Amino acid sequence: MVTKLTQDPHGVRDAREKVLEVAIGRVVRAYRKQQNITVAELSQLTDLSIGMLSKIENGNTSPSLSTLQALANALSVPLTSFFREYEENREAVHTKAGSGVDVDREGTRSGHQYNLLGHIGANNSGVIVEPYLIQLTSESDTFQTFQHGGIETIYMLEGEVDYRHGSDIYKLQPGDTLFFDADAPHGPETLRVLPAKYLSIISYPQKA
Repeated sequence: MVTKLTQDPHGVRDAREKVLEVAIGRVVRAYRKQQNITVAELSQLTDLSIGMLSKIENGNTSPSLSTLQALANALSVPLTSFFREYEENREAVHTKAGSGVDVDREGTRSGHQYNLLGHIGANNSGVIVEPYLIQLTSESDTFQTFQHGGIETIYMLEGEVDYRHGSDIYKLQPGDTLFFDADAPHGPETLRVLPAKYLSIISYPQKA
């Protein structure tokens, strides 16, 4: 079965989005909609024409400082807030082989190594993603299942494990993927071929 993606993973944003005018326009529109103000109502509050407001929100004109001040007053936001998105940094984390951070997760026992491969905190997407490289080396060491918010993806690299999700058991072999709601109890049930190694990628909404 072939599923059509709703977002092109190889797509690039129009170069116009790098322009200050487009960034300002997006922020103006976001504040207006957040406050449930129509373009016509904002026009009355600012004495700017509907056509001019439309051009500003679509990034088709460069608003003067006096125009931005009028918009800031009407929307009750600081003037500098219109430049927020333009000035945002876009982070990337490059973790060299063997240099991830070993972490202790609740339920972790000896023989189970959790290596955090990278972390980006608060960001514009509103999502936190934690990628782990997990290695299991002790056949007799079992533990209680995990349960936490978010979505988790497991990609099996080597070894074999029976992985529990809720009341279901999945036999994972190299190349297998398991994608699931992490709010259900989950974790390795039986370690069949050791050492076992897999990627675990957890994503969840960042706190406001």
